[in-house]
Amino acid sequence: MGNIALEKSMNFSVRIVRLYQYLCKEKKEFILSKQLLRSGTSIGANLREAKYAQSTNDFISKNSIALKEAAETEYWLELLFHTEFLTEKEYNAIKSDCSQLIKILTSIIKTTKTHNN
Repeated sequence: MGNIALEKSMNFSVRIVRLYQYLCKEKKEFILSKQLLRSGTSIGANLREAKYAQSTNDFISKNSIALKEAAETEYWLELLFHTEFLTEKEYNAIKSDCSQLIKILTSIIKTTKTHNN
């Protein structure tokens, strides 16, 4: 896994934390935003764990968990948008970052599985 995934996931986590703070403070939204905070910051945490994986299977597993968390994060972002807690501009900006992470993680998993066989 290249540093690009770790860097992007850290930057994404920072954006998620700031979005959580904004949603709580400005929109008084505490339930959906907490779910978003958990899944959005979990992506980078799992990638950090994958960096120190004990085996290739462990590496694939940690990246797969990160991918699931990214998919869940995408869901919470969509829900926040459709319930009008996020504007279209806010949604599109962070959704784009989430989609990039999903593509990167999918690629990492596929490539690792191909080289592992």
